[in-house]
Parts: sequence; C-alpha cells; structure tokens
Amino acid sequence: MYLTWLYGKAITSFCHAEDVVDLPLKDSSNGTRHTQDERKKITLVDLVKAVAPPCRLNPLLFNGHLQTAWTAVKSTDIPIHYKRRVFTSTNESYPGIFAVDFVIPPPENPSPKDPELPVRTHHYTDHEFEQLGGDDEKPMLICLHGLSGGSYEVYLRHVLKPLVENSDWEACVVNARGCANSKVTSSRLYNARATWDIRQMVEWIHQKWPRRRLFGIGFSLGANILVNYLGEEGSKCLLDAAVIVCNPWNLEVCGLALKRTWVGLNVYSAAMGSSMKKLFERHVDQISKNPDIDVEKVRSCKYLFEFDRYVQCPSWGYPTEDAYYRDASSSDSILAVKIPLFAIHAEDDPIAVDEAVPREEIKRNPNVVLCSTSLGGHLSYFEIGGERWFARVATAFLQKIANDLDWNAVNNARSECVDADVHADGKTPIFEPVRRKLHGGSLPGA
Repeated sequence: MYLTWLYGKAITSFCHAEDVVDLPLKDSSNGTRHTQDERKKITLVDLVKAVAPPCRLNPLLFNGHLQTAWTAVKSTDIPIHYKRRVFTSTNESYPGIFAVDFVIPPPENPSPKDPELPVRTHHYTDHEFEQLGGDDEKPMLICLHGLSGGSYEVYLRHVLKPLVENSDWEACVVNARGCANSKVTSSRLYNARATWDIRQMVEWIHQKWPRRRLFGIGFSLGANILVNYLGEEGSKCLLDAAVIVCNPWNLEVCGLALKRTWVGLNVYSAAMGSSMKKLFERHVDQISKNPDIDVEKVRSCKYLFEFDRYVQCPSWGYPTEDAYYRDASSSDSILAVKIPLFAIHAEDDPIAVDEAVPREEIKRNPNVVLCSTSLGGHLSYFEIGGERWFARVATAFLQKIANDLDWNAVNNARSECVDADVHADGKTPIFEPVRRKLHGGSLPGA
C-alpha cells in the first residue's frame, strides 16, 4: 500500500457526516408524479463517489513537491476568452472597484491583445454589457482564484474548458482586487477573508439571470474565501452548490508548517511573498496612501508572513499576522455551510497542509463531503499526458449536480429550512461558526 506512488496511484478516502444530505433526482418515469417519499434520491457522498474515478497520477511526479513544482514547468495552454467588466463595490465599509472576467465564445475575428489586460481578455463595451441578461436556464459557474492569481490561471482554465466549450455553461471569474491587471482605488489590497465582492457578484448575477442555477468553485486562497462566504450566507445562500480545491482551511496552521522546513520557508513562503510583493509594487502609489504602511519594510521582506505583517496587518487593523490568519481561516465556517459542498484535498499538499483540514468539523455538517488523496500536491494532480485529476472530478461533479437533480424539489426543501438556534433558552452558550472580529471602517486614502 505504501508503494502505490511507484505507479502513480493515490489512495482515496472520503470524510463526511454519518447522515449525509439526500439530494432528489430528476423523475425519469415518463411524467408519473411521485410523492416526496417516493422520489428517487442520492446522498451527497454517493454522488461524489460516482464522479470521482481512481486517482492515477504521473508516477514521475511521485510526491507533493514534484507535483507542485510541475505547475511552474508545465506550459500547456488552454485558450479561454474573456470580456471584463469593472464593478464598483456597494459595500460602504470596503469601497473600491473590482474586475470580473466573463467567459465568452472564441471570437471569429480576435482583437489585438490589450496590453493592459491578461491574454485573450478585453473589456466589454457599455453597449455589450447592457445587452447581458435574459431568461436562459444555463448553469453558471462563479470562480475564485488562488493567491495573487487571476482568470488567466491554467489550473482554473482546466475546469472551465470542458464546461464552456460546447456553450452548455456560462462562467465568470471574480478577480481579487489588484489581481489580473485590475486596478486598486483604495489603500487596501484584498485579504484572505474578503467575501464582500463575491457576495455582490452572486447577488448581481442572480438578478441578471434569475432562472440560472448558480455554482461556485474556489482554488486555494479563493477556496478559503468561498467557504467563509458560504458560512456567512448560511441557508440564505444564492449558490446551489460549490466545489473547493486545495483549501488551506486554517491559515495559522499552514503558516507554521511552512516555517517548519527549509523548503517550506525558502521555496513556498518565499515564492508567495515574492508574488505578493510584485502585486504591491504594481499598486504602491495607491496602497502607500495608508500612513501605517512602511513601503521600505515591505520591499525588504522576503516571506509571505512578512508581507502579511507589513501590509495586511496595517491595512486591516490586525495586531499580528497570526491574528489575521486566525480571523480569516475557514475551518470554523464549514459548520455553517447549508448547500452541497464538495472539497478536494491532497494529503501531500506542501502549502495547504493536511494537518489544517478540519475533519471533525466536516463530520458535523451533512452538506459537506471531503475527498482526500494521498498524492496530488497543491493545485496540481497531474496525470500522464498533462491533464489534471482534480479538474476532471470537479467538472464531473458540477455536471452531475446541475443536470441530474430535481431542482424544484431542492428549492422546496431549502425554502422550508430555517437556521435553527438549538440553544435559544438563553442559558446554554452558543458557538457561532462565522463570528468575525474584523469590523468595517475606512482607512486614510480608502
């Protein structure tokens, strides 16, 4: 069993509650009406197992470090075309703008590359944007990328391609503020618990296309943000289901794990720190309007935790980077998730480390299933030939849950669901999974 890596075959395990939620399936009985009790159902864990094939990866990439490093070497291009729209935040506590890239079909006559935008990305004209909306019922995927990334990331496009290539799905990517060549108009970059922009976009899309089923997917830090959003929304969430890939879950635990080894500190933490410093330099004129940020200290730092100490802490009022990590972690938020959530995790992930996964909390929520594999690395999972296992599983799950569920029955069940306060007697202490310590407010230059 311990030599399975020689063949690239990972050991797969599933973590979930004892009584996982039942999902009603479409009726295939030629119009015969069934009662709620008679309707065919599938549990969330059975659905996940049905779409998760054996995890067989490239045996030459036999551990998490090699898998993760290969993401920087592999140069396969997956052409996805976008049109961008810049939105103004409606949250008065977090003013500014953010960019959303909507997937479009490949244009017959592609425009020249816009030097100010990522490849194959152009702005919507006002007229084009005004024409958006309608009454179609296509499923739509809303994506959140990883640290300092954007809609151009290859791991993200691995998921988008099979969904949108036949125009069966619509999709968009919410770029974190300052990422993917977007502008920053306040003195703050995004942070690891910045749920306000995804909340605004989900509400906007729901109003724009009220008949569409909406789904979310988050990668790495975007997965952490997505779980926090799902927990904050609870049973009011407008998404119908979600997938998360390589979520760091407990940011303090992951940060300590990175400091523990030479590779963690000098390869991963240094690489992530460098990418965030580049993002900082791109927006330094705006961010430096915050008098609490020492630009020279930021420029002298090397590791991610130093960047968070000198940028995120003064930006958001945290006394230390560990306080920031504890407040932004999604390991408690998982308890408040009320929609079907499928989590994919590699136990050899050197960044979103295995010890940070809140398995006991997952076991307390019937709406969540975690699929863990012994191999895979961080946002990698490379198979022979260059495809990524996680992308095949994520897209299969999304297709299955979008196409096979009886959504009228799902909606009826959700409308009857009320977040129950099981300790409403005023005597028993209540644990609030998504209680946050950060409060809104403006900083100088915000």
